[in-house]
Amino acid sequence: QVQLVESGGGLVQAGGSLRLSCAASGRTFSSYAMGWFRQAPGKEREFVAAIGWSGGSTYYADSVKGRFTISRDNAKNTLYLQMNSLKPEDTAVYYCNYSPNIVAIARPVGSWGQGTQVTVSS
Repeated sequence: QVQLVESGGGLVQAGGSLRLSCAASGRTFSSYAMGWFRQAPGKEREFVAAIGWSGGSTYYADSVKGRFTISRDNAKNTLYLQMNSLKPEDTAVYYCNYSPNIVAIARPVGSWGQGTQVTVSS
């Protein structure tokens, strides 16, 4: 089981940037595809971005494509999400999770952490 801790959220004005991190415990981090998800108040959790185990494949939700970049450092057991040109509608709690392969990232297998709050003011 991989334990996940998200960080890096905060309050930012529209058009600003934030970089989220997800620190993972365990030696199997590099074996999994990883993903970022978010949940806005009153809404269901939704997929944001995913990356394959080697970092060679990435996928993004249409709503963040061109603005967000997912990356990973397997040597540091850390997943990142660089968020640029932030919009008020990006306001949400952001979570990371994992799956055996990137095709299955919509159904992650890990336990959800506490997430990190991102608030974008207009």
